[in-house]
Amino acid sequence: MSEHKRAKRPGIRPYRTLFDKVLTRTDAERAHQQAFAAIRAAGPALSKAPTPGSPVHAMGLTFPNVIGLAAGFDKNAVGIDALGGLGFGHVEIGTVTGEAQPGNPAPRLFRLPADRAVINRMGFNNEGAEAVAARLASRLERRGAVTGGPVLGINIGKTKLVPEDDQAAVEADYAKSAQLLAPYADYLVVNVSSPNTPGLRTLQSVEKLQPLLEHVRSIADQVTKHRVPLLVKIAPDLADSDVTEVADLALAIGLDGIIATNTTIGRDGLDSTTADIAAAGAGGLSGAPLRARSLEVLERLRARVGETMTLIGVGGITTADDARERLEAGADLLQGYTGFIYEGPLYARRVASGADTKGTQR
Repeated sequence: MSEHKRAKRPGIRPYRTLFDKVLTRTDAERAHQQAFAAIRAAGPALSKAPTPGSPVHAMGLTFPNVIGLAAGFDKNAVGIDALGGLGFGHVEIGTVTGEAQPGNPAPRLFRLPADRAVINRMGFNNEGAEAVAARLASRLERRGAVTGGPVLGINIGKTKLVPEDDQAAVEADYAKSAQLLAPYADYLVVNVSSPNTPGLRTLQSVEKLQPLLEHVRSIADQVTKHRVPLLVKIAPDLADSDVTEVADLALAIGLDGIIATNTTIGRDGLDSTTADIAAAGAGGLSGAPLRARSLEVLERLRARVGETMTLIGVGGITTADDARERLEAGADLLQGYTGFIYEGPLYARRVASGADTKGTQR
């Protein structure tokens, strides 16, 4: 039995039964849309629930707890506060691109229940930076002086039609998103690690990444009254030497943090049938099978960057045990996505309570 099987616990909860018997028979993207609509509808009631866990201080921000929702679930900033009501201490929206785009053709989201995993090739489908900025402005106006709620991260990526070998065009594309969205962000993330936008991962090379990050930093500083923390999200498929180079670059340019990791293009060690894996096809694999490599990348980063830089661990965090393991390896904060899909609406509360950091600070 593969190592990620340890994430399964005895006893079948009602949501697990619903997921295995009903939701797995529904198109994955349609099920996501229906579930997210239900979460948003329940938003007012969810907002009254107390936030679980203890606060975490990182990057000059106070996070209500250690667990956040990774980018990809709320691409267009339509359910931030409702998701916070489920117990997520931070919500990272996006990935948002400079221009609106439909993403890849459907079907493009697939479950591998035998592995508690998901394969997606969504392709940064989103309404674009202008539309998302307008929605965030409306949210800010509605909230007024209301305090609390989740910390808001905004994840920005490359518009598909922008050629990855045109550095000036790439920087201009990311700059548009930064200019429009940084004023609403508690922190900003440059995504160069999705496998679903052709050529995107080539931007992880330090020769291309350094000027891109420096340009986004400059633009964000121009449009905000206070310094917005900037992070980069990297792939688990980087060679160890490349992980080290990214860590050194982050230190050299004063990056605030690194998110480790995005999805993987690997398919090794899965328990799903060859037919099921082939039917899902290309795309990024997330969930329990990613746990070991994401942990390795995090450990390598922490050993290289020292104790001051913020690291956010994501990838295969299904249980409170997984969360504690990642924190012990050097993560300051955690994110989940696939674990949320498989574990259901109580996921964030279970993880936050079970992996309580008792107010860590970095």
